[in-house]
Amino acid sequence: MSYVAERREEEKERRRAEIVDAAERLYAEIGWDAVTMDRVAKSARLSRALIYVYFQDKSDLLLAIAERALVELRGSFVAAAAAKTSGLDKVQAIGQAYVLFQQETPFRFDACSRFHAHQAAGQPTDDACAAAGDAVIAVIVEALMRGQADGSIRKDIGNPAQVCVMLWAFTHGLIQIGTNKTQEIARLGIEVPQLMEGSFTMLRYMLARIP
Repeated sequence: MSYVAERREEEKERRRAEIVDAAERLYAEIGWDAVTMDRVAKSARLSRALIYVYFQDKSDLLLAIAERALVELRGSFVAAAAAKTSGLDKVQAIGQAYVLFQQETPFRFDACSRFHAHQAAGQPTDDACAAAGDAVIAVIVEALMRGQADGSIRKDIGNPAQVCVMLWAFTHGLIQIGTNKTQEIARLGIEVPQLMEGSFTMLRYMLARIP
């Protein structure tokens, strides 16, 4: 690639990143449903026509935000797992990192949720976003396999990939309840931190190898 072509590619990537940055700011401030391409253009200080050069529509822009979110999530999982020794502790740390991810950047958690709903509905997605999602799952599967190898996790729990999906569903649902059903569970005398702690204790019990 020539120097000029390389500079043009760098400029293109920089401009695309600026658009995603602007969309993320709006996402965090007003929620995705209220975001429009016009608002993104104004926030990025670019013309609406230029926005469409980089993204076909709002759904295409969401995929770019979801990809970023998934890359960020994987980084959080890797860091959480690296701080622990046993596979079981790594799995728990990853789950807690997922909860923290939602608490610190709820718009990114929402973007991931929308991406997965997008996939479930059979709507077109892109390879980069799907690959980012696969990379997140790989970190969890690796922790589960490490636990089976070091003896901290039962070997009879089944396929690690399947267990990963089960843990993901459990933790995702837990986060949703802790976020959206706070008053309902409070009427039962349960606070969200108590719910989270008890849930992860139960997960450890289900996964741990019986001595």
